Amino acid sequence: MSGHHDALPTDRASRPEELVATAPGAIVSRVLAKAGGGSVTLFAFDGNQGLSEHTAPFDALVQLVDGALDVVIGGHEVHLEAGEIVRMPANIPHALHATAPCRLLLTMLRDSETEG
Repeated sequence: MSGHHDALPTDRASRPEELVATAPGAIVSRVLAKAGGGSVTLFAFDGNQGLSEHTAPFDALVQLVDGALDVVIGGHEVHLEAGEIVRMPANIPHALHATAPCRLLLTMLRDSETEG
């Protein structure tokens, strides 16, 4: 298999559950696309799993594919249901907590001026 085995296949349509499965007590991820301007990663969180508060130097979008997820952005909690999306601004503390097993797409939007 080529070095791009983690990327999203280009020869067929894919379902998120085929690309990344939830695992008991874990968070699983798969990079679907990556370029200088950012990346798209599919995550599977088991229920009650999450990422503790942290910051990133660029904006990110979280789109919930299935399940339920709480996102705290700058101290404000946003509850996401399947199909909903939220933006996490650059340099603002944020955290994620799966209230049920879920899958989400994380799109990182890097500023092209900071590349290099």
